[in-house]
Amino acid sequence: MTNDPWFTVQPIDENTFAISEYGHWEKVHSFLLLGQDRAALIDTGLGIGNIRTITDQLTDLPIDVLTTHVHTDHIGSHGEYERIYVHEGDLDWLVHGIKGLSLEQIRRDIGRDISQPVPEGFDPQAYRPFQGQPAGLLQDGDTVELGGRALAVYHTPGHSPGHLAFWDKLNGYLFTGDLLYDGTPIYAFYPSTSPVDLVGSLERIAEIEGVRRIYGSHNTLGLNPQILSEVKHAVQLLRKNNLVRFGTGLHTFSGFSIQF
Repeated sequence: MTNDPWFTVQPIDENTFAISEYGHWEKVHSFLLLGQDRAALIDTGLGIGNIRTITDQLTDLPIDVLTTHVHTDHIGSHGEYERIYVHEGDLDWLVHGIKGLSLEQIRRDIGRDISQPVPEGFDPQAYRPFQGQPAGLLQDGDTVELGGRALAVYHTPGHSPGHLAFWDKLNGYLFTGDLLYDGTPIYAFYPSTSPVDLVGSLERIAEIEGVRRIYGSHNTLGLNPQILSEVKHAVQLLRKNNLVRFGTGLHTFSGFSIQF
């Protein structure tokens, strides 16, 4: 198993790995999924450390990077890989950066509340988020074939316009990015977010049958599928009480919370 002071590698099964950055306040998870022919890397982390040094130790397979969404903490090592895929809704952000988000703010967020030693050479004041062209675009309903293992692509907007979730039906793993996780609020309160879309996306993933484990991109690694019943309840409650709009604040449910 890999030994790295910044990244924590946790096997989910013999062909699936969580690569986590617990030393940063965002507690980001990226996920490496191995097939017979190819591997998929769901997001590339913060970019504080080079996640490529980890994936190279875990597999020799060609790696396709599947981007849940284009926020800085999910695309940090995108520049280390040749084949990056993203939804069209976030394409402009990937190429040109997020409008209205200053480099100063990004650097403040990347460098604060770090609880363990950072890799040699990391300087938050020199940090620059990845910008570049993807190898291709992913759409709702696409299938990513890895060889003996396939991922279904779900367009799940709300947190970002082009947010994606990935469903590994064979293993019952649902990778939800920043659509669903515990510990800190799921957010849709920035101008670039959409409360209506977020709730619609939550409703949609809650209908997927056969989910054995949910892997969000932050905090607890692996959530019980029973949380999807609470998601259905939350969707109904928020809509019934006319809360699905900007400015209604923090809404807390069993196992997760949402902030509009």
